[in-house]
Amino acid sequence: MSMAPSQRQFEPARIIIVMGVSSSGKSTVGKAIGRRLHVPFLDGDGYHPPANKEKMRAGIPLTDEDRWPWLETLALALKDAANQKGSAVGACSALKRAYREFLTEKAGEPILFVFLEGSKDVIRKRIEARSHEYMPASLLDSQFATLEVPAPDENVLKVSVLDPVEAIASQVTKELDHLKTFKRGQ
Repeated sequence: MSMAPSQRQFEPARIIIVMGVSSSGKSTVGKAIGRRLHVPFLDGDGYHPPANKEKMRAGIPLTDEDRWPWLETLALALKDAANQKGSAVGACSALKRAYREFLTEKAGEPILFVFLEGSKDVIRKRIEARSHEYMPASLLDSQFATLEVPAPDENVLKVSVLDPVEAIASQVTKELDHLKTFKRGQ
């Protein structure tokens, strides 16, 4: 159970998606959580069709129409991985509530979203310090404009991007005691 008084108890889920804007650390944190849980990690970036990658590479923000097929593909892949191994961790921006609801609907089961919270200034420093295959720093403003911070009634665990990756992974996995009840495949 969370020690943070403002955190509500979330619905148990065997699919965990680390979410947030670009450069918040989704992939790094997701991999660390997956390692700790000994379950597959699926990076949402790998499920974008080439057309989405080309748009972003050109500095053009994705539309909802661009995102729906990508989100469905990722949700189904996470469900398949969880069916095979008992649980799965993914990384996906999931910036809007509608996207999070769509992912959950397509997976056909609860998803716990781990929201990496950080200020635009902190994230801007991170995105400017890295090189990404197709996500330029120029799209950061559109990411924050699109972001709908998860509401208290959503199945979410909020964590600060200012904490070290292993501290975040440790905090999250401590909250996932329910996963011990899922039978993990070998």
